[in-house]
Amino acid sequence: MSESRTPTDSPAAWVAEHIQKYVESGGEEGYLWHGADGSFAPGAPTLLLTTTGRRSGQARRTALIFGQDGDDYLIVASKGGAPEQPLWYRNLVDNPVVELQVKADVFKATARTATPEEKARLWPTMVEIWPPYADYQTKTDRDIPVVILTRAS
Repeated sequence: MSESRTPTDSPAAWVAEHIQKYVESGGEEGYLWHGADGSFAPGAPTLLLTTTGRRSGQARRTALIFGQDGDDYLIVASKGGAPEQPLWYRNLVDNPVVELQVKADVFKATARTATPEEKARLWPTMVEIWPPYADYQTKTDRDIPVVILTRAS
């Protein structure tokens, strides 16, 4: 992923707005997300994920809730329980080199899908951070992946 490429933000207007606030404030605004309707009072931590489009080669950026497992970052490819994987997930499967922004810290990382054993251990952590994940899994027949992001050295 080239440093000079400006990423295309999510086509969802509310996500694009979240991303812009996050970028402009160095993550001070938007780091804690309270849900579209403000219903999740404590706020869930969010990061910005930039992938490379698997067909276009363009940098694509979205905001996602995250957790941590040691030094690794965790994200969930839920798409709200939709039957298909999110596009960002398909992109990182094809090209696992990604860029993350956590607050003001911007860095490269390598993404991989958690194994079934890892998911069994990590899923409860992610559901604790964002309880709707449990409902999303019941809405779909697909196994919702947990993605492990490891900072590049």
